[in-house]
Amino acid sequence: MPSSSHFYLRVFLSVASFWLIARIPGAAQGPGAFNNLDLIQIYVDGNGQRNKQAEQQRIKANQALVDSGAASILDLTAPPEALVNFDHGLALMKQQKSKEASKSLQKAIKAYPKFVSAHVNLGIAYLDLSEATQAKTEFETATKLDDKFARSFLNLGVLLLNQQDFAGAEPQLEKASVLRPKDVKILSALARAQYGNHHYQRALETVQQAHALDHKEFAEVHYVGAAAAMGLKDFDIMQRELNIFLSEDPANPLASNARNNLEIIAHNKEAGDPAASFSMQDAASSGSSQPPKTFANSERLHLQLTELQGDATRDCDECTMPDDPPDSASDAQDVAANTAPGLSRPNPGTTPWTFRASADEVAQFFSVSHHGRKVSGLQLSDVKILDNDKPPSKVIEFLPQAKLPLRLALLIDTSSSVKGRFKFEKDAAAGLVEKLMRNPSDLGFVGGFSNKIDITQDSTADPQQLTAGLEKLVSGGGTRLFDSVSLACRKLADQPEQQRVARVLVVLTDGEDNSSQRRLRQTIEDAERSGVTVYAVSTKQGYGAKTDADRVLEEMAERSGGEALFPGDATLLGKAFEKVADLVTSSYLVVYSPANFVPDGSYRPIHITAEKEGKHLRVQARKGYYARREAPRATN
Repeated sequence: MPSSSHFYLRVFLSVASFWLIARIPGAAQGPGAFNNLDLIQIYVDGNGQRNKQAEQQRIKANQALVDSGAASILDLTAPPEALVNFDHGLALMKQQKSKEASKSLQKAIKAYPKFVSAHVNLGIAYLDLSEATQAKTEFETATKLDDKFARSFLNLGVLLLNQQDFAGAEPQLEKASVLRPKDVKILSALARAQYGNHHYQRALETVQQAHALDHKEFAEVHYVGAAAAMGLKDFDIMQRELNIFLSEDPANPLASNARNNLEIIAHNKEAGDPAASFSMQDAASSGSSQPPKTFANSERLHLQLTELQGDATRDCDECTMPDDPPDSASDAQDVAANTAPGLSRPNPGTTPWTFRASADEVAQFFSVSHHGRKVSGLQLSDVKILDNDKPPSKVIEFLPQAKLPLRLALLIDTSSSVKGRFKFEKDAAAGLVEKLMRNPSDLGFVGGFSNKIDITQDSTADPQQLTAGLEKLVSGGGTRLFDSVSLACRKLADQPEQQRVARVLVVLTDGEDNSSQRRLRQTIEDAERSGVTVYAVSTKQGYGAKTDADRVLEEMAERSGGEALFPGDATLLGKAFEKVADLVTSSYLVVYSPANFVPDGSYRPIHITAEKEGKHLRVQARKGYYARREAPRATN
């Protein structure tokens, strides 16, 4: 056992892990995430021999940590053996080695069972390992050990919130808010739980509490306030909250949805019919920490790829699920239709701004080729579909994707590593816009990403505006690939649609990432849930051995039903984008009702095969989807 006079305990005391808080509005650092894990030193004396002044300083420092909510008072009496294992566990968590970290944290708890922060961080490690039940047990243990430590209640509340157990989440988050009444993170989570429980007036009051505080990067709490006001049928307050949200964060991925709702409110007021609908969506935010250098082969990327092994059949009870359904059940890319109604744009000749019913149906896009050439003229009889190992109970629609309106997102890696090829990249991307954006009903947006995400042209049908958006991109900074793709997927799914559309994300990057809060696994889940097909064009120079960065692009694209292309030279990017355009326009859409569908949130694999004129064809399609989950509704 160490005998030095001082021990310094490096403690990760995040209010919640990135993947735990992925759906809480206003979270900082990455799409829907809380802030980066903070490193805080807790002073502990190891030999009991100190002078009076040192003792007073120690007591004052420790009390300040407890008062600030950074540490539980029980943590300060942890013995050296527990501290050493705890410190090691946190170092492993920082390296994203959650399995190894959990073992060290277990040793810390064995040495000191009342180690509250060890229980909390072990719960976070379990969540990262998709072991939600064990995580819940650790959070509950922490709350029982110290009922004055707000972060334990916050973690438990957010876990229940993500499981859509709003009735269980709200009291936990209320306890946290009583202990830390000026913590905007807690208030944001509490407002979300109150909204989920249909306690709309309480949610509005909580939103106002948050608004009175410094809530930078938590503008989305006003989005929750707007939803609560809608529940109370107070459309003046709903309008106010949406306007505040847009004034505080006009570039937020939810901004287009907010503007659409304001448009609907104004229309209904003019028509003398105040009835309107509002649907909560996932949120995303950005961070700005300076990243380290990226590498095509790195431990970070290797760990991301390792996490994907065996993921295809993971049950969604053990993963983060979306809080709310997409706006329209008839959206072509809904992974499974949802029961909650949403806003709809008016059909010509129909009553504007009406509700539409939902049904359990799956919309699947796929492409078919033979020896590298796309196959056209495919008929439904040429295709066989297995959903959860069973044929669909009914095929509703089958048609070429080219007949659908396109929703295009174009993301360009603007990090320092691509600076020398940046003009080639922008010119090639402009060619893609020209080829794809030909229908007046098509919409697209353009963004760049480095250590921050910048949408330079929001959704528009004008190809010239999109090209101008490309010209506004500036090179420099680190790389937040995973965060950027997740944001783009949610932004594509954010826009309410009246008809089936094709949602496509084209990302130009080298596949490296050094500063995202989102993980590769979570980013792929975001694409699956939002029904976005991802096409990745690599900026890698040359045709050397396949790197981890190359595999990242392949996994990201192929698991969504898209493809990754490796042109090998900046001068060949134009041809690569031509192939992407061909892939997009030659794909097919099939919409069907799955057999024996159960709304349990489970992952349902999809397997599509095709054969024409006796030839077996290659099919590229999304690997599966998450079934919707029915949640019990609470009443006021």
